[in-house]
Amino acid sequence: MNTSNQESLALNEMDLRRSAVSEIEQPTLAPADGGKAAWLLLASCCLIQIPVWGFSTVFGIFQEYYTTHDVLQGSKNDLATVGTTSTGLLYLLSPITFTLLTRYPRLQYYCAPAGLVITVIGSLLSSFSVQVWHLIATQGVLCAIGNGLLFAPSSLYLDQWFLRRKGLAIGTMWAAKSMTGVALPFIASACLNRFGSSTTLRAWTVVTLLTTLMALPFLKPRVPVSPSASARRLDLSFLKQTTFWMLQMGNIIQSFGYFLPTTFLPSYSTSTIGLSQNTGTMLVSLFNATSVFGGIALGALCDRFSVTNIMLLSSVGSALSVFLLWGMASSSDSDSSQTAIALLTIFSITYGFFAGGFSSTWSGVITQIKRDSSPSLDTGLVFGLLAGGRGIGNVISGPLSAVLLQSGSLGASNGLSGNTGYETQYGTLILFTGITAFFGAWSWIWRYISPALRCLR
Repeated sequence: MNTSNQESLALNEMDLRRSAVSEIEQPTLAPADGGKAAWLLLASCCLIQIPVWGFSTVFGIFQEYYTTHDVLQGSKNDLATVGTTSTGLLYLLSPITFTLLTRYPRLQYYCAPAGLVITVIGSLLSSFSVQVWHLIATQGVLCAIGNGLLFAPSSLYLDQWFLRRKGLAIGTMWAAKSMTGVALPFIASACLNRFGSSTTLRAWTVVTLLTTLMALPFLKPRVPVSPSASARRLDLSFLKQTTFWMLQMGNIIQSFGYFLPTTFLPSYSTSTIGLSQNTGTMLVSLFNATSVFGGIALGALCDRFSVTNIMLLSSVGSALSVFLLWGMASSSDSDSSQTAIALLTIFSITYGFFAGGFSSTWSGVITQIKRDSSPSLDTGLVFGLLAGGRGIGNVISGPLSAVLLQSGSLGASNGLSGNTGYETQYGTLILFTGITAFFGAWSWIWRYISPALRCLR
């Protein structure tokens, strides 16, 4: 009996030692939603928004410069394609990059460094552009590919590190994107006027390199990936849900017009109202500044309330600001010019808050889809598809904006009177922007339309 007890004690002691060794070999995961590593990761994700989105947030300034300076050869009407291709392609690559990095996690370690190399090469080559298509190929395509490879792993890491506070984290990341557009318009305008486009783009290449190198050491997964890890099986059951497609539909429709104000506000304020170039720069900066607060606020609200209601808030606020502020702002004399400045300033503030924070509702979309689908859902994949949907609208908005401008004024024949933005060459474009902003709430609208459609069957 004593011998048996001794053997039992020895076995128990061996089990305890094995458990201790196992804990040493497999340490517990770092805490999510807080802690030094999580906040450093969030800070790095915010920092990396500078090279990823910085050029797109100020392309309206570049477009105004290229339009008024004989720098590039080719059709000036194609310049809008540079900005929309840059952001649109970045978004459109997201379903591909997010899917590959979710299925093959080992690729995440190599993705960001490869993206940095491609982005730096593309940005440097863009400084030697002499044709419009050169700029489309370098900043529009090459840099977009590199930026997409930077954006995907950082967003997937953020999804791992923040669970309960996902809305706040994503909102903060998008707010950082908007923050890059607060000071950059003034810096870009000053550099373009003093040094020209070539030197400015080379300086931007250096900024891209330095900021990314500062962020890379802290971009790491919360769940370590084994070098010998096999491919993961993807859960795509959410693609069968009507809820996902209705939310995605609103996301795509809103993106058709979302990018148009920041692209055309500088030229609208100078050519139509006769304001200074600095005023146009200020309007873009104001839009980006209030997008910071809008992104954080709407993202935090999605952690507490239904995402369809938050999308409705964002969409209605955006649409009203377009219809009542931008649409009514025009000028023919000094008195109305002051009114136009006031209306455009308020428009930049309100549209920046409501429309600029729309992407932060993606956290609510992810939560809703995961609740309706499966707890094991790869939420990073949903994020990538939402970004891809936004890219569809962004790419189409480039050539579509040229058609809208050719349509020109809505005119008095449509029941409009007085000196308004609807009667300028931007009239159709303004109306289109307001309509697409409102239908960003399509998921909320569908919730009330679908019962009526079922009754008609």
